Amino acid sequence: MRKHTLGLIINPIAGMGGRVGLKGTDGADILAKAIKLGAKPQAEERTQTALKKLFPLRNKIKIFTCPEPMGEKSVIKAGLSPEIISLKFPLSTTAEDTLKAAELMCDLKVNLLLFAGGDGTARDICDAVGESIPVLGIPAGVKIHSSVFARSPESGGELASNYLQGKARELREAEVVDIDEESYRQGRLRARLFGYLKIPYQKKYVQKLKSGSPESERYCQEAIACEIAENMQEGFSYIMGPGTTTRAVMQRLGLPNTLLGVDLVFKKKLIANDLNERQLLKNIKKNKTKIIITPIGGQGYIFGRGNQQLSPAVLRLVGKENIIIISTLPKIYSLEGRPFLVDTGNIAIDRWISGYYRVITGYKESVIYKITS
Repeated sequence: MRKHTLGLIINPIAGMGGRVGLKGTDGADILAKAIKLGAKPQAEERTQTALKKLFPLRNKIKIFTCPEPMGEKSVIKAGLSPEIISLKFPLSTTAEDTLKAAELMCDLKVNLLLFAGGDGTARDICDAVGESIPVLGIPAGVKIHSSVFARSPESGGELASNYLQGKARELREAEVVDIDEESYRQGRLRARLFGYLKIPYQKKYVQKLKSGSPESERYCQEAIACEIAENMQEGFSYIMGPGTTTRAVMQRLGLPNTLLGVDLVFKKKLIANDLNERQLLKNIKKNKTKIIITPIGGQGYIFGRGNQQLSPAVLRLVGKENIIIISTLPKIYSLEGRPFLVDTGNIAIDRWISGYYRVITGYKESVIYKITS
């Protein structure tokens, strides 16, 4: 029986800028800064999580992948046998290496190409293969706005398995969207549609394109801000997550905020703007702390997308009882009944956070909503 073929490409530096607050790793200078701040690779581990879902198919599939550090090691650690493509890569890889690998995967006509990275990696894959072969992203970057990604590494592995076994037959066009990182670091979100990839589709496994905040939400955000400002407790620090809804809270308090970063407030005064994981851990050990967070519109992620500074270590120290979720009702309605999601990269923490939470939706208004990993 002919084996199905799977291609795998890992962007080894994807996601390294998240916990250190750099909002990406595009460019050698930013990568060097991320490493100096203590950033650690995580794409390899997230890829292994996805590949373990394919272990039952180990005798039925052939996996083509790149030499280290772009795939070989992850495949072996997942208990699978890779076939290494004949390309040489430097220890420090670039977008050109991703393009070359993807073009070769296209030439090999793999049944499915898995890639681990963020929106920048999706752009490179799109440039190389277009819609010529089915592709699926394993979320491993800081910026994951595109709809070509699975909801989580586990979902990516399960969907890939289903597709290769013929259990998921539908293919859909999915948007590849990326943002300008320099503008992103300055608090301006400039997104652009770069193209489409053809992905296997099962609704519960893939994420939607991130949606923005329409003008109709402004009033709701102001009402939420009033509710939060009135009920901030003495003795607690407040970590303010990214987004326009949390920005409304900061505006209500008369404080400057980092739209796409994480700020810290104590006694309704700003302690620091745009903190990374290490800075958060240092500060929140001084006081009891709450996190005010809002889901990503259209996708529903609470943690693990664009706020990696709120790491498993930070969440454990704060405690799930001190997580305050705020969301306008239109944002909740856009999920069409799907739960909020969490994908921190730590399965135990994701399960620990999962459950039902009170979500503040306006002044003296709230709903109970589910979070799941």
